[in-house]
Amino acid sequence: MNFPHAAVVGLGFMGRTHIQSLRRLGVQIGGILGSDREKSERFGHQLGISRVYADFNEILADPAIGVVHLCTPNHLHYPLAKSALQAGKHVICEKPLALNTTESLELARLADQHNLVAAVNYNLRFYPLVQEARARIQAGEIGEARLFHGGYLQDWLFLPSDWNWRLEPEQGGELRVVSDIGTHWMDMASWLTGLQITAVMADLSTFLPYRRKPLHAVETFAGKLAADDQAEQTPIHTEDTACILLAFSNGARGALTLSQISAGRKNYFWWEISGSRASLRWDQENPNQLWVGQRDQPNQIVIKDPALMHPEARPFADFPGGHAEGYPDTFVQLFRQVYCAVRDNAIRSAAFPSFADGHRQIALCSAIQQSAREKRWVELTD
Repeated sequence: MNFPHAAVVGLGFMGRTHIQSLRRLGVQIGGILGSDREKSERFGHQLGISRVYADFNEILADPAIGVVHLCTPNHLHYPLAKSALQAGKHVICEKPLALNTTESLELARLADQHNLVAAVNYNLRFYPLVQEARARIQAGEIGEARLFHGGYLQDWLFLPSDWNWRLEPEQGGELRVVSDIGTHWMDMASWLTGLQITAVMADLSTFLPYRRKPLHAVETFAGKLAADDQAEQTPIHTEDTACILLAFSNGARGALTLSQISAGRKNYFWWEISGSRASLRWDQENPNQLWVGQRDQPNQIVIKDPALMHPEARPFADFPGGHAEGYPDTFVQLFRQVYCAVRDNAIRSAAFPSFADGHRQIALCSAIQQSAREKRWVELTD
C-alpha cells in the first residue's frame, strides 16, 4: 500500500504493541531504539528487525523513516516529538503528549506549522462499538447529552510492592492516574459527544504513601509478577485515585472515577451517557456489546456486527459479526488512519487524535491539579 517506513522508540509493552500493529497493516519497520544498545539488539533479534539505531539522532537522519512512534516514558515525549517534527518526520506519540501545557501547545503548533501528521495514541476511540456509539450520538438518537459518567479502574499498582516508572514524577509527571488513564476517558467523552469539558472539580488521593521500589527496572504491568526481594522503601508523591466532577460546554454534567489500586479490576474502562431520548453504555472488558437504554420500550444489547452498524462506524470493524475485536485491533485502526493520511497527504481531514487533542488533555490535567490543590471548581480557558 506504499506506506512510509516507521521507527519505533521504546521497546516495553507499548512499543511491542505498536510493532505488532504496524506489521498487521503491512508497514515496514525501518528500525527500533530501546533504552540501551543491548536491549535494542535483543528485541530486534526476537522480533526479526535487523536495524537497531544507536541513538535518536540516527533516526532523525535516516531518510527512509517517515513516521516515528514514541513509546517512551512521559518525560521524553516533548523533546523527542519536537526533534522529530523539526526533522520533518510524522509522529505518533503515546499519551500524555507532554508534562505541561507550554510543551504540549508548542508541539501542536509545530505540527501545524510543518504540515505534519502528529497523533496521540488515544486508541480506545477505535473499538468498533465505540465508533457505533459516536455515530448514533451524531445522528441524534440519544437526543441532547445530559449526563456522562464512568471510570477507569486498574489493580496493577494495588500492592506496596508494585512498581513502575510512572510512580516517579521526574519520569511520569506530577499526575499519574489522571494523565495515564484519565486522559483516555476525558478524550473519549469529548470525542463521543462533540462537547468540550469546560470546568472540573477534583479530589486526588494517595493511599500508599510509601512503596517498595525494585533495585532493577520493571516493565509496565509486569511488576505484580516480580518478587519483592531487592527493593527500597520510597515515598510516593503521585495520586492512586481521582474523583472528578465535570461540566460540559452544553451544560451537561459528568462524574469520573479513576484508580490503579482497585483489586480485581484489570482495565475496567467504562462510560454511560444519558441523553434526552435514550442512554448508551459501554465498557472495555466487554467491548463487543453496547447497551441502549430506553424509557418507553425494552432496552437493547447491540452486538458488534458491521452489517448492522451505521455506515460511518462500519469501516472500523474488520471482522464479521460473531468474531470479537479487542484492544490490539484499536491500534491497527488508529495507525491505519495515520498512515493513510501521510500517504494521501490528507492531514487536515484525517480521523485520528491530533496533537491539538493531546494539548487539550494536558490543559485538563493542569486544571484538575489546580482544583485538587485549591479545593474548588476550576474553569478551563482557551
